Amino acid sequence: MRCFEKVNFDEFSKYYGNNKELYEEYSLPKRMTSASAGYDFFAIEDFVIKPGEIKKIATGYKAKYENDEVLFIIVRGSVGFKYNVRITNQVVVIDADYYNNTTNNGQMFISLQNEGDKDFVVKKGEGYVQGIFMKYLICDNDCADGIRNDGFGSTNKRKDD
Repeated sequence: MRCFEKVNFDEFSKYYGNNKELYEEYSLPKRMTSASAGYDFFAIEDFVIKPGEIKKIATGYKAKYENDEVLFIIVRGSVGFKYNVRITNQVVVIDADYYNNTTNNGQMFISLQNEGDKDFVVKKGEGYVQGIFMKYLICDNDCADGIRNDGFGSTNKRKDD
């Protein structure tokens, strides 16, 4: 089964306040045409990223999919082309075992940087990035034996993190 879901209300409230109405009304990612590869992520509320600024965005989404799949998050083409806004780590890779983790209920976060010369303004309900599901292959001699026990970055924790 492959699907997007809203994070639980407790996780949502950490970033958007105790606003049940806002929680109920925001939309899950959606493909805009039958030939679209990407599912557009929609802004839960208005935001602005000034030139040179970096903004971390709590999406309100989590995704469930098979263990041999990955979800890539990339900036929408028009956002990069028209506004010179990019994801700070270029492409976000969300592993299947990130879903429902104990730290943040599997909420995906996006870090955007405005490298343009004008404010990047996103209105509530507008798309700003897109998610693409893909199957992937592993090596015949694969020996992955780690266990995700947390949220973002937990599979590569160092003692000083």
